[in-house]
Amino acid sequence: MVDRMIFPKPPVGPVRPDSAVRRRSTPTPSTVDGRGFSEILRQEIDSGKIKFSGHAEMRMRMRNISLSQTEMARLNDAVDRAEAKGARESLILMDKLALIVSIRNRTVITAVDEERMKESVFTNIDSAVIV
Repeated sequence: MVDRMIFPKPPVGPVRPDSAVRRRSTPTPSTVDGRGFSEILRQEIDSGKIKFSGHAEMRMRMRNISLSQTEMARLNDAVDRAEAKGARESLILMDKLALIVSIRNRTVITAVDEERMKESVFTNIDSAVIV
């Protein structure tokens, strides 16, 4: 008896040569303007901008809290001062507002207005900055 080999069936329809296949002209998700992800991330980290977590943004909207450019400059200065002292998670008290900030990430984690500040307990902080 002879063993029969089974071969796959050839594709149906016309076969395009590789040159006819469209190539992507847009950058891949890992590049923007020719820069890679790590370069963009490093630039954002080095920019020194204060960011707000989704939770902090939600709390600020719920409590009608907004910060002016002057207040943002004061907040940035407070984060710089805390960073210089080696802080990691700080409570920043500014006027009638309390902000918990991740100093390493330069990210506001949550915001509490004066009314809710009186009944709050702040945990997992290693420093406080009064602005």
